[in-house]
Amino acid sequence: MTDEDALDFAIVVYREDGCWQAELLPATLTSDLQGLIHALKQQPSESGTIGLVAVGDEFFVALRVLGDRVDVFLSDIAASWDFPLAEQVLEYLDVPVPDEEELDEILQDEETVLPAGDLSIFADLGLDEMELGILSGDIDLLPEDVLSSIAARLGFSEPFERAIESVFG
Repeated sequence: MTDEDALDFAIVVYREDGCWQAELLPATLTSDLQGLIHALKQQPSESGTIGLVAVGDEFFVALRVLGDRVDVFLSDIAASWDFPLAEQVLEYLDVPVPDEEELDEILQDEETVLPAGDLSIFADLGLDEMELGILSGDIDLLPEDVLSSIAARLGFSEPFERAIESVFG
């Protein structure tokens, strides 16, 4: 897949009767954190509802709703300058959007990606903080590739890939 082929998508993942399920969410939710959280809360799940969002070839957001608790992870805070969803995630996390000088410092090394949020979001499902940090920091992977790898590690690769197929055809 080339950069020009990259699309925005949001997928909800949940367990029903002991099996993982994944469904595509409306593309409008890729720029609306509160709408995304609301959609995830509507889907009951045995182990919490997971939201996985890729915005082009720029960044991804992972969410997990367990009752009233909402954990959020943003792969790259630098995206907050250009993308509403990334800015909304930082606001939700009460992390200040970096100013121009801070952003320049972050972007000085093109190999650097600075995540924000809960690195342990999937630790109880088998993906520890270090693995998530390494995956999100791999600048050679597109967001959908990272999310696909996360899905495989968490055990819902097949339903995730079916949902992706409905996006990319």
